[in-house]
Amino acid sequence: MASINLHFFPILLFLISISSTATNAAAFTTHDLPTTFREAPAFRNGVGCSASSKIHIAMTLDTTYLRGSVAGVLSVLQHATCPENLVFHFLASSPRRSDLRRTVLSSFPNLSFLIHRFDASLVRGMISASVRRALDQPLNYARIYLADLLPRSVRRIIYFDSDLIVVDDVAKLWRIDLGPHVLGAPEYCHANFTPYFTDRFWSDARFARAFEGGPRRRRPCYFNTGVMVIDLERWREGRFTERLEEWMRVRKRVRIYDLGSLPPFLLVFAGKVKGVDHRWNQHGLGGDNVEGLCRDLHPGPVSLLHWSGKGKPWLRLDARRACPLDSLWAPYDLYRSSVRIPQLLLR
Repeated sequence: MASINLHFFPILLFLISISSTATNAAAFTTHDLPTTFREAPAFRNGVGCSASSKIHIAMTLDTTYLRGSVAGVLSVLQHATCPENLVFHFLASSPRRSDLRRTVLSSFPNLSFLIHRFDASLVRGMISASVRRALDQPLNYARIYLADLLPRSVRRIIYFDSDLIVVDDVAKLWRIDLGPHVLGAPEYCHANFTPYFTDRFWSDARFARAFEGGPRRRRPCYFNTGVMVIDLERWREGRFTERLEEWMRVRKRVRIYDLGSLPPFLLVFAGKVKGVDHRWNQHGLGGDNVEGLCRDLHPGPVSLLHWSGKGKPWLRLDARRACPLDSLWAPYDLYRSSVRIPQLLLR
């Protein structure tokens, strides 16, 4: 068995550090696709699972967030009572969709999934610069077009961002009663809406009136769009894609907000959302959108941890600057580093 020459040990540590940094940096550019993912265990249905009871989940899929998407899928499967009933719908705008498909299959050979092409040109002309570059990417707006991209046979969908893990049976979220609502999500009615919109928005009655909801004033509550349950039939009937697009066009003419795809959702849906237990979106673990500082969990039980904000757990872990809660994400990380020890240091 080869042994490491201790004389070269400091050099070895340096080379491994450089190699690891270069590998991680190269693996997650928009040009290179990480293929070094481990294969996940096979997950089988428990007793009482009906093959006809499908649960549809949508996520975006791209090279930048692929590592997060894979971890998210693993977490959902691992905690599901009926994992074979899950159908994943991945939205992808990358021309390398075949490579993305192979990567997903390499980790989840038995996964039931479809990759739907999202045409970035649909939104590119309506996107305005925001506080963080990642929020300006066209794929960040793909959730607006779920009703158009998915087959008509899919009547309900759970939308998940790619920077979260689920630690509970997703069927519990799937079964919530939306009542007459189009969309369900955890609401935060104590939140101050002022920072989500500019002074220009609040000073112009034409815009601020949007939260009055017509003759019956609505009480707008903040909700995070990274976790949503959507009735796609009602969405289509209400032409909600067009309503969201209209606010995006307004933003191109007048600077009324600065935070990507969230403000249009608040303008259209805030106060009209079916409230879901807060345990289903312990969000903000990635900190704010500027510094991405560490944050603690909100009080209460947890079914889903969401690293919304600038700080992503895989980047912080690789940089040896992990926050305490990033250790909860790490067990779902299937990425495998391809660092090799130079042969000249072995004897």
